[in-house]
Amino acid sequence: MKINASKMATPIEEKVDQNLKTRTGMVMISDGKSKPELARLHLSMEMITIQKQDTTTPAPTPTNATHPPIESKERMVQITRQKVGGLGLSIKGGAEHKLPILISRIYKDQAADATGQLFVGDAIIKVNGEYITACPHDDAVNILRNAGDIVVLTVKHYRAATPFLQKQLSRETPESDNDATCAELKADENWKSVNSSRPVSISSEPENRWIDLVSVPLMMAYVTRYIYGTDKLRPNAFEVRGLNGTTTGIIHCDDLAILSQWLKYITDNVVGLTSLQMKLFNRNFPVGERIEYMGWVNEGVINNHISWQSYKPRFLVLKGTEVMLFDSPPLNVTGLAKANVAYKVYQTMFRVVKESETVDSRQHCFLLQSSGHEPRYLSVETRQELLRIENSWNAAIVTSVIKLGRKTFAVSHHGKTGGLTLDWQAGFSLTEGAEAAVIWQYKFSQLRGSSDDGKSKLKLHFQDHETRTIETKELECHVLQSLLFCMHAFLTAKVASVDPTFLSSIQQA
Repeated sequence: MKINASKMATPIEEKVDQNLKTRTGMVMISDGKSKPELARLHLSMEMITIQKQDTTTPAPTPTNATHPPIESKERMVQITRQKVGGLGLSIKGGAEHKLPILISRIYKDQAADATGQLFVGDAIIKVNGEYITACPHDDAVNILRNAGDIVVLTVKHYRAATPFLQKQLSRETPESDNDATCAELKADENWKSVNSSRPVSISSEPENRWIDLVSVPLMMAYVTRYIYGTDKLRPNAFEVRGLNGTTTGIIHCDDLAILSQWLKYITDNVVGLTSLQMKLFNRNFPVGERIEYMGWVNEGVINNHISWQSYKPRFLVLKGTEVMLFDSPPLNVTGLAKANVAYKVYQTMFRVVKESETVDSRQHCFLLQSSGHEPRYLSVETRQELLRIENSWNAAIVTSVIKLGRKTFAVSHHGKTGGLTLDWQAGFSLTEGAEAAVIWQYKFSQLRGSSDDGKSKLKLHFQDHETRTIETKELECHVLQSLLFCMHAFLTAKVASVDPTFLSSIQQA
């Protein structure tokens, strides 16, 4: 197939191989500064790869299974665990080293060796259908140990790592620790030139061969059309950044329809993989503490040294009663406890910013403000993603308020100290004195309005069920913003909980 360089983007071709769907098409690639060059985009469920054409004649492919594959295709291999020796392999690498999980040793006459289909230098992508591409080394070891007696591995061969790992085996010394091996591997010349030495994908005609330049894992990947750190939208280009620090570079499509297709396919894969990771995380949590949402957002940052607002990617997580922001996605359950920012959902306001209110050219923006903190101005790439966050937020509000149950704020009423309680079942109540005597009580449905002075004074307007008259209660609270945000959360949760459509959407999710 001869490539026509005068035409930048070509229609996306779809192919299914061993139940794995892949898409390919021609695009232009650049580093954002130099002139774009022609390349092929190859998209699988968990990886996006930039390829260049290779017209050299390929060496004959061995027909037996004793040689490592030279193709970059994924393979599924079934292993039967042995009572002695287990799976019969060792692994190196891991997300903490920005390396794939690589098979570093296969023990002779044991389970992996018996398959004849696994090789030193194979990267393990899935274990029994579950992705481990974002797993640290120790987590991957535990997953393999607990995978059962029949284990199905999805693997892909990394030729660049093979010489180094085989050299390690020839030293006839005990296996070095993972950290040391990973450091040596990343310093190895073959690995450093991996962009030009990765496995090739071969078809029957010499001119149809493609060399992988760079592969970016899509698990929790960052996809953007904006110039990094700005509100400037690229008119016909986008970029994908992987969890392991790799990037596709800037992908250019002159045809906007093809551009939109690529963005949809890639984003759908990212969302699907992130949802799988969310389900894996949620196995460790009870219902009220599970994750409702995970995904990338961009936070507007005001810098005193410049006149415009810059943007920083943040990873947003809605979990249980908390909304959290990370500089990079959490790789495991322990990582979820290390958020850069964490607010209680029931003390935080979420508001979608209207198009007429945006501060610059960024679209699909929203505000998060927790009591006692400055508001955070955030944006996402698409309207669909903003709706996903909004729906997840409403679900998180219901979860957090039900789990909280009730919240009491110190107030003064007619000069007397008391406590205003918001109770999920009972509504509003005011108590006074050491005995906590109830002075008045109203259901949430009786609230007809409220007003405040922005400092400490609050008026609540309730309607009496029998007389239908409006009764106004005046209070003072030194943490007025916190009270107002919590009151808003309780009311939002009440509305959501009696809306059948909303309830149905939550149950389906």
